[in-house]
Amino acid sequence: MAIVTLRYWAAAKDAAGVAEEKVDAPTLAAALAEGLAAARDRPGNRADQLRLVMARSSFLVNGEPAGTRAPESVALPDDAVIEVLPPFAGG
Repeated sequence: MAIVTLRYWAAAKDAAGVAEEKVDAPTLAAALAEGLAAARDRPGNRADQLRLVMARSSFLVNGEPAGTRAPESVALPDDAVIEVLPPFAGG
């Protein structure tokens, strides 16, 4: 498995309760599931809030958009950085 960093931005950071965390996951889907599990274990069980934000978010893996690929199909190298980017308001 790969040790990767989940980095949360804006509403995702608020929902997760942390700015970033390390997880052990071979795919983007597994990394997101690990992030939700960690959020569930934080005070106030933040998993439901984070799940809602993730459903609207886009993801970058090492600076490259995951795009419309299924998260299960996005393999992660060790030390990957996943940016969780919720929709931004403004213009």
